[in-house]
Amino acid sequence: MSSPIRARDHGTVGQTFPIVEADLLTTIDTRLRTLEANGGIERMNKVFAERSEARIRRPKPVAGVTAASEARQWIYDPTIAIEKDIHDPKGNLVARAGQTVNPLDFVTMRQSLVFVDGDDPAQMDWATRRYSDANAKIIMVNGSPIDAMTTRQRRFYFDQEGRLTGKLGVRHTPAIAQQDGRVVKLSEIVLRRGG
Repeated sequence: MSSPIRARDHGTVGQTFPIVEADLLTTIDTRLRTLEANGGIERMNKVFAERSEARIRRPKPVAGVTAASEARQWIYDPTIAIEKDIHDPKGNLVARAGQTVNPLDFVTMRQSLVFVDGDDPAQMDWATRRYSDANAKIIMVNGSPIDAMTTRQRRFYFDQEGRLTGKLGVRHTPAIAQQDGRVVKLSEIVLRRGG
């Protein structure tokens, strides 16, 4: 049922033109040499460094987290279900598929996690008066941790991309996360102005 396929040269039909496209690598090399000669690369590097420093000094605020207007409490259970068998480098079974594991059975949260808006002086004052570096990690969702460290002479952290607040369900600040046995107890606090 199939017919044989035959190739045939039909010659040149119509006018043809030579390819006059410049080599991509040559074009890139020429542009780089031009930028280097007129100081363009140095200017670009300076702008890049300034932008990077600005992002480090003031990370992008965590979207959607606002000041608490009513108190809220809830529990976060960090227990996970293992999807597939996990083995150590020697091949020993560490956890079976379907097994549940709670990290708090193996690790203790020695410090509370305190989430604040670093641009809100009332939240910053409340957190730094109430918590020392030894008993809490103060984590900003907005503001400049580097400037706060310089001003207040203590360590601050930042919830990059809202990873912690998203996982724990924090929607308002200030908020506190503390271990309570095998779960994490969370509270969003309404601050009385002046207190």
